[in-house]
Amino acid sequence: MSGIRDRTTRGARAGTYLLVSLVTGMAAMVGLGLVAVSAVTVAVGGLGLVLFPSALNAVRRWADWESRRAAALLGVELPTLHGLDPDGSGVGEPATGTLVRFRRSVADPATRRALQGLCVHALAGTAYGLAGLVAILTVPGLLVQMVGGWAIPLPGALFVSSVPRLWVAVPGATVQVALTVAMFWWAVPALARWDARLTLRGLGLSPADLEAARLAKRVDVLTQTRAGALDAHDAELRRIERDLHDGTQARLVSIAMRLGVAEQLGADQPELTAKLIREARGGAEDAMQELRDVIRTMYPPILADRGLDGALAALGARCPVPTTMDVGDLGRVPAPVEAAAYFVVAEALTNVAKHSAATLADVRVARDADRLVVEVTDDGLGGIDETLGTGVAGIRRRVDALDGEVRVDSPVGGPSSVLVELPCGS
Repeated sequence: MSGIRDRTTRGARAGTYLLVSLVTGMAAMVGLGLVAVSAVTVAVGGLGLVLFPSALNAVRRWADWESRRAAALLGVELPTLHGLDPDGSGVGEPATGTLVRFRRSVADPATRRALQGLCVHALAGTAYGLAGLVAILTVPGLLVQMVGGWAIPLPGALFVSSVPRLWVAVPGATVQVALTVAMFWWAVPALARWDARLTLRGLGLSPADLEAARLAKRVDVLTQTRAGALDAHDAELRRIERDLHDGTQARLVSIAMRLGVAEQLGADQPELTAKLIREARGGAEDAMQELRDVIRTMYPPILADRGLDGALAALGARCPVPTTMDVGDLGRVPAPVEAAAYFVVAEALTNVAKHSAATLADVRVARDADRLVVEVTDDGLGGIDETLGTGVAGIRRRVDALDGEVRVDSPVGGPSSVLVELPCGS
């Protein structure tokens, strides 16, 4: 079902993109006319010195919006293209007069790219938009009619000479629906991608430019995640130090004091000495438990003892919300990734128990090529807000440190889903 939903969503998104392209393509034709008119006014009179830069500024704004729309559909990064500010001045430079702004607007490389893109989009956007409409609305029916004349008959034409024609209508309708779905799932997204690529090329953005932008964005993301990982590591060390200082160290000091008093009393007060020794032994047991708790937050021993499958099963069994567990064949998973997956599930189930009012939770862990996919869903109230201390921010920090991805889908009213992908090698 998720595959059908994803294809339908992509088809709807692509169809919307093509419809917008149809509208903006026709608008681009009008825009080219307006630019031409404003250019003519430059030759006719001084009014064009004011109108023409404004028209070019509108074209640049359109180019910026259209490039971001195309990049969003294709899932690519855009390079930073420096041009003029909206007032027609250079970047970081003041606008010093109408004539100066006019010259800068005309000479700006961004203006030339935008005009080139406007010309391309006026033709391509309109053509691809119309093709998308035709693909959805008319092609399936025409193909059905050409192949077998299986047009869906009118209600009054279902019977000819008392012979039922449903045996003709039903297969025809079925084939038409199937072709419509095929167009919506594959043809329309393909048309939208072609239109988006041509739009970017028309704006002067080559595949090499897009690849360079992707790599630059990747460097920025890695820089941020590495800095976040260092901060998280530093915070973790401080937490461990605090736990040992406030908990285990205090208990060990108490044990040493009791044993010292017991040593001084010796055989003079055997009952008090025995009591102090018993208290010291109890304190030692408590200190050992606290040490185990600290170690568990660093790397759960259950992972080493039972593996990720067994450790997750134990988490599900301890969760107060009934939890189903589906762990596939994971193969060899690096220890840091195992630990991250364990803590992700632990934190997510804690959130489910504390905040969701859910009656059922589901955990799915699977290997997808070189990535470990962890998904925790629940049937609770939804509406997860990462700013309210729901634990998702902690999950993001832990996953970002491993260059993973986190996607949260939690509409108000539920259900909620936390999907994590962790790189784990091939």
